Amino acid sequence: MVPTAAQRVARAGLLPAFRCLAAASLLLCAAQAQAFSLDDVVGRARVLMSAPYAAPVSNLPPVFSQMQFADYQKIQPLAQRFEWRDQPTPFKLNFYHQGMQFNAPVAIHEIVDGNVREIGYDPQRFDFGNLAFDKNQTSKLGYAGFRVLYPINREGKEDEIMSFLGASYFRVIGKGQTYGLSGRGLAIDTALPSVDKSQPTAEEFPNFREFWIQRPSAPDQQLVIYALMDSPRVTGAYQFTLRPGADAVLDVKARLFMRGTVSTLGVAPLTSMFLFGPNQQSDKRNYRPAIHDSNGLAIHTGAGERLWRPLNDPRNLTVSSFMVDSPKGFGLLQRGREFSRFEDIKDRYDLRPSAWIEPQGDWGRGKVQLVEIPTADETNDNIVAFWTPEVQPQAGEALQYDYRMHWTMDEPALMDKNLAWVRQTFHTTGELLQSNLIRQPDGTTAFHIDFEGPVLAGLPPDAVVNAQVSVNANADLVSSAVERNPAINGWRVTLRMRVKDPAQAVELRAALASGNKTLSETWSYQLPPGGSAAQ
Repeated sequence: MVPTAAQRVARAGLLPAFRCLAAASLLLCAAQAQAFSLDDVVGRARVLMSAPYAAPVSNLPPVFSQMQFADYQKIQPLAQRFEWRDQPTPFKLNFYHQGMQFNAPVAIHEIVDGNVREIGYDPQRFDFGNLAFDKNQTSKLGYAGFRVLYPINREGKEDEIMSFLGASYFRVIGKGQTYGLSGRGLAIDTALPSVDKSQPTAEEFPNFREFWIQRPSAPDQQLVIYALMDSPRVTGAYQFTLRPGADAVLDVKARLFMRGTVSTLGVAPLTSMFLFGPNQQSDKRNYRPAIHDSNGLAIHTGAGERLWRPLNDPRNLTVSSFMVDSPKGFGLLQRGREFSRFEDIKDRYDLRPSAWIEPQGDWGRGKVQLVEIPTADETNDNIVAFWTPEVQPQAGEALQYDYRMHWTMDEPALMDKNLAWVRQTFHTTGELLQSNLIRQPDGTTAFHIDFEGPVLAGLPPDAVVNAQVSVNANADLVSSAVERNPAINGWRVTLRMRVKDPAQAVELRAALASGNKTLSETWSYQLPPGGSAAQ
């Protein structure tokens, strides 16, 4: 059985340990004579790399470690005790308390004028609601993570715009957005095949075990956060520079040091959720047409090609790889934001952002991997995407990756205006229109793919548009048709095919062209083995 995302995180131990190596502490003390920088965290990461790995240790009494989520949610930070409450900066901090699987404290420091001080744990920062416990049991606990607040929606209102909680997970939102997918510092050996199927290969979850946050001045429009990452086979130093706005922009500098050899190093990983949508409808009665934080993987290759891969909730774990040398960008997107696509007043999937990774510099040869994990409901993140180098690093190597993350609801701004993009994918039963005008299922599987964009809207009425289609050997393409879609000022491609072996995957690709000119990105779809979980 494939573990849920919550189980996978819990098994990883989740949060950084509070302890620091003595040698690394000496390095930090020496560095405080100068302005604190990423180099200081790099020094600590190098020391960690050469030392034996020490796993985070839980310090929770049973009343906290055995909490259910509803009780953990009762522990809320007190607004009057937010960090920087008495400072002129528009940024504020508050903290997550330890509890449940968040069982090891993480050290959090503030940087002021180049000097570092620890923000010590204080239970008086929290409202514990009606939880009953011995107050003395909190005296030696700590923080599990932190939130960043900023008046992003209106002046004077402190909105949460960033959160660090669990392993190396973080989430970011911009103006008018609500939390959806997550970023991670690093993914290690995600969804590796196992030689012994009864013992799945374990994914390794690195922990952010210590943070340093630069206190911003009144005019500052950005926040700088440093993080020390640790895991059995990798240590790392990170710098995050957050710029709030209509779209949140996060610049990431990652310096990695290999303790050991890994099979798959996942750089700039994103974690999301897809349950169902028009390309994979639910077999249960549900008033919501779609439930997902993201509905597709977008890739901009180093060669300039644009790819769109709609997501699935498969019956079995699937891994798809896209060879991408020197990637220009990739991300998990939420395309299509009309409320009518979701009809969910409570969870507002229409307001959940897309995350786009823009590499800085040349990342070389490698591939973008997409992992899709079966899930029964929307509470589990079942989608992971990351870039991995062609040659995996060896023990003792040092690596550097810089990238910019865009957290946005303006997906068209990410696209090439000279190419149309996929607006929607519909998966349906294939059918033929009989002479009596009744539509009759013909035993085929069909897809309707809608393309839109300025390049299509500007085509003359007599334009000839065709579809370039390919299907792998596990299916026969029965028909392919292209027609205008006046409702969106775009074009629709309709494909009908016969699957040969339902136990094997079907891979399809389609793009619009006019003569020798490519008009659209490439739609790349996988019909999973055995179909999808919601079918």
